[in-house]
Amino acid sequence: MESINSLSDLLTSGPASSFIEVPGQAARTFGQSTLSATVQMSKLFSIYEIDLEVQRQLIPKNVSGLIDYILLYLDHGQNIYFPGIILSARGAGHYSAETGTYSLQPMEKCYVVDGQHRLAAFRRVMETLQSNLARAKDRREYERVDEITAKLRKLYEFPVSVMIYLDINAKQERQLFSDINKLPRKIAGNLAVLRDQRRFYHIMASRLVLESDVMKRLPTDIYSERGKDDEYLFSYSLLIELLMALFEGRLKANIKSNGYHYTEEALETHLEQAEKYFNILLDVLPEPNRRELCWSENIQIALALFLHEEAFKTLQFNVYTLTYASKILNHIDWNAIYKDDEKDRLPRRSRIMKAFQYIKDFYNEQHVLLLVEKEDAV
Repeated sequence: MESINSLSDLLTSGPASSFIEVPGQAARTFGQSTLSATVQMSKLFSIYEIDLEVQRQLIPKNVSGLIDYILLYLDHGQNIYFPGIILSARGAGHYSAETGTYSLQPMEKCYVVDGQHRLAAFRRVMETLQSNLARAKDRREYERVDEITAKLRKLYEFPVSVMIYLDINAKQERQLFSDINKLPRKIAGNLAVLRDQRRFYHIMASRLVLESDVMKRLPTDIYSERGKDDEYLFSYSLLIELLMALFEGRLKANIKSNGYHYTEEALETHLEQAEKYFNILLDVLPEPNRRELCWSENIQIALALFLHEEAFKTLQFNVYTLTYASKILNHIDWNAIYKDDEKDRLPRRSRIMKAFQYIKDFYNEQHVLLLVEKEDAV
């Protein structure tokens, strides 16, 4: 009698049955045999299992946020992205180098190492849709049946990147899970925002850099950090901060208005207004140069916060009040904002707010004298 070394051997020794096949590329990762593949969610649903001795308990808040994100794709047609799922086969299945296919019997499963919350969110959306579909069929709501069926089809066909470790055990899975969740370190600003290319102001910044003529005079470094290349004036992360300061009057990237759901009309309107804003700055400030204090990061954010208040005095973007207020910038002594070593010593937020208050106070005290009389003379 032939020896049996795995569950696959046991299952294949009986009557023939259909396999679940996953086309993929075999490799060695950290000394272990792995398979990299892209599979549809319908197939992923059928091959994964959760081992609670390896995984932590689900965090409901995290799952809820992921569900909302998935619904953006199903309800509003927005593109979404998820990092790859990592699974462990624990010796199950068989990979054929000839066909480039990993085959599993229906009873065999791969265990989740990383991606438990993402999979839970997809599964709960699927279960909700299936429940709604059954209810719609019972009520003979045929249009509703067609709508839910289309959403289920989109969900089942959603592609997911997967890496399967073919031969590690439960102890190694726990170590891998720990490494994945504890070892990564905070990445730099530009790279961090580049990972999130779906939020409103992130898309807006990308479109500005790629499409707007005004940004040719304000070169923006999309990929590395500001300070590493003298040819750039802004970093990508700074540009996003400037846009949020101008349109929201705030510095936080996670504000509600910087969400995933927006209209193309709103985006186009904001792009047009942003172009006007940067053209105005180019008209009233010295030629862009990193050595000019007025073009420094902190003062640029302070200017955006100040001009936000002026541009939105009528509760909507007003290019006339913005243009008027910007004329005061010609008269500011930028070197008078910080005393002694404050420019280097103060925390970043304090430097921004000190510059903002200086500009605001100067405008309130001087704009009648410096601007109105000058305009009357003209």
